[in-house]
Amino acid sequence: MIPLPPHLFAGLRVLDLTRVMSGPFCTSMLADLGAEVIKIEMPGFGEEGRHFAPHVNDESTYFALLNRGKKSVTINLKSLEGIALIRDLARQSDVLVENFRPGVMERLGLSPATLQADNSRLIYASISGFGQSGPFSDWPAFDLVIQAMSGLMSVTGERDGRPIAVGESVADVATGMFAAWGIAAALYDRERTGVGRRLEVAMLDSVFSMLLTGLSRRLFTDRPTQRGGNRHPETYPVDSFATKDGDIVMVGFSDAIFHRICKAMAQPELAADPRFKTNIDRNAHEHELHGLIAAWAGGLTREQALGFLRDADVPAAPVWSLDDLLASGHVEARGMLQSGSNGKLGEFRVVPQPVQFDAAERISRVITPTLGEHTSEILKQKLGLDEARIAALRSAKAI
Repeated sequence: MIPLPPHLFAGLRVLDLTRVMSGPFCTSMLADLGAEVIKIEMPGFGEEGRHFAPHVNDESTYFALLNRGKKSVTINLKSLEGIALIRDLARQSDVLVENFRPGVMERLGLSPATLQADNSRLIYASISGFGQSGPFSDWPAFDLVIQAMSGLMSVTGERDGRPIAVGESVADVATGMFAAWGIAAALYDRERTGVGRRLEVAMLDSVFSMLLTGLSRRLFTDRPTQRGGNRHPETYPVDSFATKDGDIVMVGFSDAIFHRICKAMAQPELAADPRFKTNIDRNAHEHELHGLIAAWAGGLTREQALGFLRDADVPAAPVWSLDDLLASGHVEARGMLQSGSNGKLGEFRVVPQPVQFDAAERISRVITPTLGEHTSEILKQKLGLDEARIAALRSAKAI
């Protein structure tokens, strides 16, 4: 039997020219599985994410979580000598990831055609807001812009309220995950062909592809999408309800589950009520049904209501804060907090990618780099530069 490596991407070298969130999230996933990720940053300023709050000891904790396990190399992309260094590093890399606006890499002389001519095995991944082509390709994009344009905000929020953004940067995160998936697919293809591929992913495409409930309505019916608060747009009762001391959610996704909800409420006769017999009926009489369940839940504590629902085998849960989850024991049991360190932050905890592989170890301790921490190391080890050459590059402000 071939021995399994402790880390799935051990030996993989990734040249990371990404900033802010979608790109760094992608490359952090690769680093979590053992890839050597060389993060390129501008001297002095670093990438934009280093300037995002909150800061502790003048170091961005946002940046620290997103750039775990990487090596920071400062190279001036406005310098011809700096561009030459990037080309030299790309010749020795398996993957390059960038999320500049379309056209920037070409103007820098770092196009896919140029770099893959130097290294035919290079996988070149581009992340952008709207894609390398299309009517909006030159528009700037941030997570909120994509949430707004994708339709996600239009279906998020209370029924009679304003469109609301999801409370985390889901467009960035989803795009980073899709990019990592695409890179893994290209690596598999390279095993068969020996040749790298160019791949690109757009944030707007990524979120659009995730809106399956709305798309199942818009592509197959003439009914518009709409906001519905916490209720599911097609199935009822899938909703949240208030108890005496906190909210709960329940998922009554079928007639059988609805029967169990009625049993949990000690009102089994509701299952035979003509207003509630089928999902169509329950949607048509949502107001009445919501009132009955809300009255039941409102007379109980959260634990009492959840106890009745779980005894009846109804999918239900408390509405937790992030602090509640952190205190629950789940995060530690699943290994979702790992040891990390940083020259300014000291020891802290990082959150790894969540997929667990058998016979593969999680990296026990990761380092989030300070700006330029690995510049000399990488230039010496990967490009064979000596101290005099490195000093000359520093003097020329190329690094």
